[in-house]
Amino acid sequence: MRLAERFGGAIVNADSMQVYRDLAILTARPTRQDEACAPHQLFGHVDGAVNYSVGRYLEDAAAALEELNGEGRLPIFVGGTGLYFKALTQGISDVPHVSKELRAAFRARAAHRSAAELHVELAACDPAMAEKLRPSDPQRILRALEVYAATGRSLASFQGVKRASLVDPASCVAIFVTPERAALKAAIDERFNRMLQAGALDEVAKLRARGLDPALPVMRALGVPYLLRRLKGEIDLDEAARLAKRDTHAYAKRQFTFARHQLPEFRWAAPEEAETIAIEAMTQRH
Repeated sequence: MRLAERFGGAIVNADSMQVYRDLAILTARPTRQDEACAPHQLFGHVDGAVNYSVGRYLEDAAAALEELNGEGRLPIFVGGTGLYFKALTQGISDVPHVSKELRAAFRARAAHRSAAELHVELAACDPAMAEKLRPSDPQRILRALEVYAATGRSLASFQGVKRASLVDPASCVAIFVTPERAALKAAIDERFNRMLQAGALDEVAKLRARGLDPALPVMRALGVPYLLRRLKGEIDLDEAARLAKRDTHAYAKRQFTFARHQLPEFRWAAPEEAETIAIEAMTQRH
């Protein structure tokens, strides 16, 4: 926010869950007060019923960049989804379009089948892709099945061909903020407590009332599965919070691993150093 104010910038979301309008609280989306202080793009602009993808994100990001460039504003991409940053700076595989009708047919057929069953189906027609995917990842398994049905080719065969990146790594300041692990864990726990106090359970109750496909990304956002179990009476709220915090700790650990191996152009910086590093780099460029 301070960088946006200082350099005439706008905050552009790079978090795969903060795109959903259904989960303002549980994804800690920027508040209206935040948005009043600086322009924000790509927050809460997608309905939870949409199976939003990295390809769709890049289309939206390209439109946001065009708008901000026209206004002379500095785009500041912020978020926790490493794959979005990788796609922005390295491009993504040129996977073919799958029709809405075919996708809907697969989603309907998969609604009452487990991820493991879908993985067996994928292994039968596309063993190369099945070997790459975990049997517990229904979203990616469905995507691979859809592509095979649409093209007769393995999704793996498309993954070597990439579109050009939207952002040139050499022309941007790329920082991966690295809080100390114990402090990060404590911050995660405290943030989830604040989410509950702000009405996260009610937010998930409204999401549940929509009757959406449980395989959709919004239904698998951190905390959602356990708060749904609380609403069903399967566990109490303390246990739901404990499990959600546990999963978030594990996700944070994976973020570090992803950045280490997949985002080589990003400079690692402690929270207290990151702002100074960004200011110095931007000042040199101007």
